[in-house]
Parts: sequence; C-alpha cells; structure tokens
Amino acid sequence: MKFISWNVNGLRAVLKKNFQAVFEQLDSDFFCLQETKLQIGQIKLDLPGYQAYWNYADRKGYSGTVIFAKYPALNVTNGIGIDEFDHEGRVITLEYEKFYLVDCYTPNSQQKLKRLDFRLKWETAFQNYLQKLDQTKPVILCGDLNVAHQNIDLKNWKTNRHNAGFSDQERQAMTSLLKKGFIDSFRFLHPETTGIYSWWSYRFHARENNAGWRIDYFIVADRLKNQILKANILTNIYGSDHCPVELELKE
Repeated sequence: MKFISWNVNGLRAVLKKNFQAVFEQLDSDFFCLQETKLQIGQIKLDLPGYQAYWNYADRKGYSGTVIFAKYPALNVTNGIGIDEFDHEGRVITLEYEKFYLVDCYTPNSQQKLKRLDFRLKWETAFQNYLQKLDQTKPVILCGDLNVAHQNIDLKNWKTNRHNAGFSDQERQAMTSLLKKGFIDSFRFLHPETTGIYSWWSYRFHARENNAGWRIDYFIVADRLKNQILKANILTNIYGSDHCPVELELKE
C-alpha cells in the first residue's frame, strides 16, 4: 500500500500548477492533503477511482484537510471529539479493517510562540486520541506536524532553537508521542540522513539553498515497523512550500 501526504498551502493554487500531474504520477492508494484552504463547494475535482473525504475549517481560506482514497472507509471521523480543537478542519480519520489512517495539520505556534499554549494543549489531546485509536488497531498518522524533532531535521537548528516548530516544548511533545508506541518512519529507515527536508520558507531563496525543515511525517504504530518498505521525502516535486512525503507498507 502506498500513501502520500502533502501540505499544498492552498489546493486551488496548486491545481493551477501541477497537482493533477503529480497526483497521477504518484498513483498512491491514499493521498492526504493539508492546508487545503477551501470551503465546501469551492472546487470541482474529478479524480476517477478515488473517494474524497474532506474536513473544512469554519474560517474561510484557512487550514483544512482532505484524503483521496482508492478504498471506501468503514468509518470517517472529522476532528478529535473536542470542540476547542475541532473548528479548524485539522484532522480526518479513516477506519479500515486493519488500520486507522489519520491525516493531520498540526496548529502552528506562530511568531514569538504566541499560540504555544494552545499548541501544547492540542498535543496532549491529540496524543490521547491517537492512543485510544491504537488500542483498537494500528494507527498510520501523516501530515504537517509543524515540528522539526531533531537537530538534523532542519538546516539552521542553532538559530531556530526557540522559534515555532523547534521550541523545546514542541520537540518534547514529539518525543512523548514516539515513546507511546509510535515510530517516525523516515528516521526508522534513514536514522542518520541529513539535508533532506520537506518545507522551505518562500523567503531568502531557502529552497534553492536547501535551508529547509523536515516537518511532514508518516508516524506509524510500532507494530507496523516490519511492514515499512519505503519512507521517502519527494524533494523534486514543487508546487507548494512543502514537498510530498511517501510511505509504502507491505500489505
């Protein structure tokens, strides 16, 4: 089974660039997007062979997620069941016979960490949600998780120590998640690999200089680790300030 996750930073914008071609080229079983920035009915998207599962933010032009799946889900859940966190279209969960697939766009802590308290409350609630799912069947979590976990996950780690996405608190939250029976699939297969990132600022020619961050992930239940065939970051694909990430599992 092949999974793709991509923060498109506006689906309407990337549709005008290369989305259809990339979608067809990657030919995944599950294609998960974050930051769609859409409201219901704003686009018509025909992707033969796929079912679309959307979660829209209340606020127009903000956040939002969608999963395009070749297989119909047994159950679909939008949000995590907590009203404080469920108005921004950040989470979709699809239940299948052998696993849960969770598509997530984690809240950004913003400049000067002004939303850090909200982010940390989210982390606690979201991790509890994942653990509850994982008690029933294995979880496959993907998305823009808005944190570079280790120093090797961003180019300029020394100067970003207290910035959003690389604060000690956010990194600790990721460590906490991994200790609860989950693994970072990319680091599982590529533990020492450096210079591979999934997001670059639009400023300062960051992508040209590869001054990036690895903040897009496939996190899977530990008991799936022997099924991981590939966990790649598709840095050659443009269209957004993020690039897609890929997971391939044995069926």
